[in-house]
Amino acid sequence: MAAVPKPGSVIPERPRRVLVTKIVVAVKYVPDATADRTFTSDNTVDREGVDGLLSELDEYAVEQALQVVEAGEGEVTVLTVGPADAADAVRKALQMGADAGVHVEDDAIAGSDAFATSLVLAKAIEKLDYDLVFFGMASTDGGLGIVPTLVAERLGLPAVTFASEVSVDGDTVTIRRDGDAATQEIQASGKLVVSVTDQTGEARYPSFKGIMAAKKKPVESWSLADLGVDAGDVGLDNAWSAVESSTPRPPRTAGEIVTDEGDGGSKLVDFLAAKKFV
Repeated sequence: MAAVPKPGSVIPERPRRVLVTKIVVAVKYVPDATADRTFTSDNTVDREGVDGLLSELDEYAVEQALQVVEAGEGEVTVLTVGPADAADAVRKALQMGADAGVHVEDDAIAGSDAFATSLVLAKAIEKLDYDLVFFGMASTDGGLGIVPTLVAERLGLPAVTFASEVSVDGDTVTIRRDGDAATQEIQASGKLVVSVTDQTGEARYPSFKGIMAAKKKPVESWSLADLGVDAGDVGLDNAWSAVESSTPRPPRTAGEIVTDEGDGGSKLVDFLAAKKFV
């Protein structure tokens, strides 16, 4: 039988259990969008001829994950799939504040489409300890935006997509989704896949302290064999979708100068009408 406290005595509070939120953020190493991007002879994006970087849209996902763990307790692990240079994407996220990284690198992955990529990501995530999985809403090179939901399907998890803001209270995740005409608030619990839009505000820049600290953070390298993925399920030859042909964008032509001699407005309207803009 439990002892009854005496009148006036102070009952000590039970220590609160701290919920540690473990987040995996999937990021992609992409060609610089400001560079002239081209296709190779097999109609895949030329990733060797231009500089690469962490996809800007994935920076928002990293930022939201960091905000979630900073508001409570947690850890952020960054996951990428790509060639050797893709390690730069992991490094940038670690400099921003992520705790650890995983780089899946295998020559057989080259040319994989969204379906194969989602398979590799899902198998890698299954090897990690996680509560939530964050994605950017799309990659800046492919732009399909379907990988988050494909991964969720493979993991058997709900997908909460296009989040403008993410907050976590216990095991409840709340997102704000901003549309053109309305704002939605969506709640879910348990393990989830969350995709984050570019409406969340600017992602942080790595500080000097963060850059130096990133050098000591652990980064694991995995192959397809480590994930139990058959090379016959990935790669360009096994893709469900492929680019058949491409045509370079024509160079810009010089614009037409309209001299205003009192009738500039009329000339402008005539020009717009001729181009069927009005």
